[in-house]
Amino acid sequence: MGAAALVAAAALAAAAPARAQVTLITPALVARHIAVLADDSMRGRFTPSRELEEAAAYVREIFRDAGLAPGGPGGGFEQRFPVAGGSAPNEAGLLRGRDAALAGEVVVVVAHLDHIGVARRAAGGDSIYNGADDNASGVAGVLALVRGFMKFAPRPRRSLLFLVTSGEEEGLIGARWFVDHPTVPLDSVVALVNLDMISRNRPDSVYLNGWGKSSLPDLVRRLAGEHPELHLAVGPDVEDRPLTPADSDHWPFQRRGVPYVFFYTGEHADYHRLGDEPARADADKAARVSRLAFYAVLEIANARERPRWVEDARRLNVTEPR
Repeated sequence: MGAAALVAAAALAAAAPARAQVTLITPALVARHIAVLADDSMRGRFTPSRELEEAAAYVREIFRDAGLAPGGPGGGFEQRFPVAGGSAPNEAGLLRGRDAALAGEVVVVVAHLDHIGVARRAAGGDSIYNGADDNASGVAGVLALVRGFMKFAPRPRRSLLFLVTSGEEEGLIGARWFVDHPTVPLDSVVALVNLDMISRNRPDSVYLNGWGKSSLPDLVRRLAGEHPELHLAVGPDVEDRPLTPADSDHWPFQRRGVPYVFFYTGEHADYHRLGDEPARADADKAARVSRLAFYAVLEIANARERPRWVEDARRLNVTEPR
């Protein structure tokens, strides 16, 4: 067998466990998480609120039950930060990498937990902004990835930090706080994968924000082609710009030099409206987007080299050194 054939055979053998593992990322699992987080009882998960704390406790319990190591300060999962009216939580869980030479490097997977609360006036008897797509869907994706990776053997070479923030709707407060008070060295973070609004619009496509800015979107596009069973075409996010807008939690990371890719399925008529309810979330699509994210995170974590910025994009978007 020639060298090229050996490499291809090795790649195929390595891919087989991943293909089996993503079967744990099911529409039923994603739908269950969305239903809990976007239930009326959560009252829109406003930052700060008692209901946001309940949602954070749900995330924290899943991290603990999965066997993740605490990724927050002081040996816990929670990182608190100040907001008007009190404080709010980020939740962080760490899966340590297996490779002694690379385990000190980290891939961060992030989604924001909060939404915009309760309307001042009810419409048709409804006053709760459930935020099923924005962003119970992304958090459900992160929790599904936790399930996939905690049962995956061998563990990835690099470490994975699963980060669920709050305060995103109030100006990315939780993500900004994490970047300013990182619980892992910021220069150890090799990539940021953001899941935000992944359960709506056409069932066969997903946008990638960060297109043309680093090697990550090209990686995801290749993986989508290698996994036709996902039935997902990937393309650039039309809302992205050469200068990244501060529109989701990747922004504080990229301005500090972390290459990123943001999975996003687009705005819709229920965006920040009362109609963003669990019944309208496409859990099958969100599960397939999450499976694609799983493949991407796994490859980033196992790659010999770190992801690379496109230099022009780096000059434009990276404003502070790590």
